[in-house]
Amino acid sequence: MSKSTRILGATLGAVALTVSLTACGGDSLEKSKDGGSSAPASAAAGGGKGKLVIGAAGFTESNVLAELYAQLLRHAGYGTSITTVSNRELYEPSLEKGEIDVVPEYAATLAEFLNAKVNGKDAPKDKPVASSDAKATVAALEKLATPLGIKPLEAGEAVDQNAFAVSAEFARKNNLKTLSDLGKSGLKVKIAAGDECSVRPFCAPGLEKTYGIQVSGIDPKGVGTPQAKQAVKDGADQLVLTTTTDATLDSFGLVLLEDDKKLQNADNVLPVVNAKRAGSPDVAIALGDLTKVLTTADLVELNRKVDAERAKPADVAKAYLESKGLLAK
Repeated sequence: MSKSTRILGATLGAVALTVSLTACGGDSLEKSKDGGSSAPASAAAGGGKGKLVIGAAGFTESNVLAELYAQLLRHAGYGTSITTVSNRELYEPSLEKGEIDVVPEYAATLAEFLNAKVNGKDAPKDKPVASSDAKATVAALEKLATPLGIKPLEAGEAVDQNAFAVSAEFARKNNLKTLSDLGKSGLKVKIAAGDECSVRPFCAPGLEKTYGIQVSGIDPKGVGTPQAKQAVKDGADQLVLTTTTDATLDSFGLVLLEDDKKLQNADNVLPVVNAKRAGSPDVAIALGDLTKVLTTADLVELNRKVDAERAKPADVAKAYLESKGLLAK
């Protein structure tokens, strides 16, 4: 599954509550952030502080984050195991019940998912709680999550949200670095994305309203799929909807345009825990050490090592944690 699919899926899943989130980069922009089936992924390792189950959503980034969390908590004295439950509609109730203790999540996506769950399926559209303000979004998430027995921990700099890319050649030719630059250029662009891009506020309507970008049409090749990126590389389309942690852009000769007016919601990465089973300061401190250092660029590189180099998520996670000195404490 591709990372880009996760984000759109999350946005659409929260609105429709037919969640099929995104985070990998090929299905429907939220495919990854919300996945599908449930299956145990790794055996528990012993620990004197008790055992914790970490949930993964089945796409590359979520698998790597779950490994990072599991190894940090193991180092902090907990026994850990990883379970893959790729559908948020399945793993979120399991988190409430304490069947899963910790999951890597995305602030805006989860906030709107819970908004729909608590306030009705139309709430994300009629009364959204997420915004481009990470602090406000996390506060809204905490308000919705607390009565459910769920506790969001601190969010960091790393963010995996909807993003738009053009070919490096197109960017150089037209002096484009930001979406504002594209709007000011007056260029008409065709967007490679899911067909829902034509009506979703973060996609074509938002680009037109926020940036004045002239959208000539939508090429329904999916969110962040290889086909969508190839179409932009070939010049058939000019803009592709993907995510900020897409690790394959370089291989297609594509570059992201900065969302300088903050059209997209704050999908900052953060751990979310079952408050009763994993709400202790020890857990928050262990995972907070990672949150403080993890960047969006780090996520891109971690994803690239798994997807392009075929490295195992556990090995990639261990090497990263060691490079940051987080397993030496």
